[in-house]
Amino acid sequence: MANGILKIATCQFSVSDSIAQNAKYIHKLLKKAKKLDAEIAHFSECSLSGYGGVDFDNLKGYDWPLLVEETKKIMALAAKLQIWVVLGSAHKLTPPNKPANSLYLINPQGQIADRYDKRFCTERDLNYYTPGNRFVTFELNGVRCALLICFDLRFPEIYRELKKLNVQCIFQSFYNARQKDQSVHKHIIRQTMQANAASNYFWVSLANSSGEIAPYPSCFIQPDGKIVNELKLNKPGIMINTVDTSLSFYDPSAKFRDLAMKGILTNGPGQFDDPRSKDVKNL
Repeated sequence: MANGILKIATCQFSVSDSIAQNAKYIHKLLKKAKKLDAEIAHFSECSLSGYGGVDFDNLKGYDWPLLVEETKKIMALAAKLQIWVVLGSAHKLTPPNKPANSLYLINPQGQIADRYDKRFCTERDLNYYTPGNRFVTFELNGVRCALLICFDLRFPEIYRELKKLNVQCIFQSFYNARQKDQSVHKHIIRQTMQANAASNYFWVSLANSSGEIAPYPSCFIQPDGKIVNELKLNKPGIMINTVDTSLSFYDPSAKFRDLAMKGILTNGPGQFDDPRSKDVKNL
């Protein structure tokens, strides 16, 4: 694949049940992203809509018209600023279907270029959202990108499929910011994301919400799995990082990854007829 360079603004703030308040944060961060010469701004899961089961207990009386209105304002701002946006929100489906937990991909013309719906919802999510069933990939500046959301993290098969689609950069949005205490997420979420990056040689923008007790901040991961930048824990902020696919990183599985992806789970000889190899109970 041709080399590409992409400048990303990863944004975090304390998402709430107030669509209007969330929108104010998003507008502010979008303007700052543009001033910092970012080409795409990435926000957390449900960053505009608020998160079902956390920010509100049910969808009764949810203000869908306001959500649409504020989404259109963000689309208009994207056009004014000439910037791409990955916006976390809820997407209303036809009743009685529950909405999708989504990422809108908004282009610099202020249009929705695509929408990714969270494929794997947690058990609690299923009380509020309908899971999606398709990948969203797109190319910016010669960089092949994909969108994912939170719990998708737990399914390595997803990342292998994206690798088969020649994806180079993952925009993954999370909402882990209203923990009652510091849960195990502190120790496993970003670490699992690092493993997914290194196993598949992906760049990753990980955008999390900030809140009273967020177990981890937003971060940026390079293809060897190293976290090279992060925001402050529980503080609103923005960071700019650059994907440069001409750079090379440590990738010891590169020569053998295709074998594994084809289901060949060894890099030894295909036919191996050694009696000492078959005798597994003796020295």
